[in-house]
Amino acid sequence: MLTLGSSLSQAADVRQQIPPGYHQVAMQERVPAEALYSLAMTESSRKLPHGVRPWPWTINVAGKGYRYATRQEAYQALLAFMRHYPLKRIDVGISQVNLGWNGHHFRSTWEAFDPYINLHAAARILRACYDKKPGSWIAAAGCYHHPAGGQPARTYQAIVKRHLNRLEPAAGQLASWVVVEPSQGAVP
Repeated sequence: MLTLGSSLSQAADVRQQIPPGYHQVAMQERVPAEALYSLAMTESSRKLPHGVRPWPWTINVAGKGYRYATRQEAYQALLAFMRHYPLKRIDVGISQVNLGWNGHHFRSTWEAFDPYINLHAAARILRACYDKKPGSWIAAAGCYHHPAGGQPARTYQAIVKRHLNRLEPAAGQLASWVVVEPSQGAVP
């Protein structure tokens, strides 16, 4: 019984490494890789044999998520959804970019399913949110999800923080500038 408890504790303590592609996109778009990966985990995570990871063939339509085995399957489903739902009700790809509000980041809906292009779009949106109100990448993530703020943004921020706390520290610690939030009672 002690061995089982110890194994479960160790499994819970396993930290996830950020894949190199996230570092590459993050550096090019001037956002922290930790923030981008935590956002993708929040948006499209799927349980895979090697753990929970962001899944590129994901669609959310009117609040309901769908995951597909291939890019082609996701694209075909998207075409069907587009016949019945307005684009502002459809989020696509690894970062769940909304086609109605942010579809201009893609040359086509097929391109929106390219994981790197989707991540670049998400990073640009995240960066724009941060630039509007600098100081907190967590707050920028809330803006990414719900620009009007409020409870939907706060709930999303809590989920992003949970994913952020599960990341393997890069070079010994997470980038200190990922979460720059004033302490309670501090003057911003």
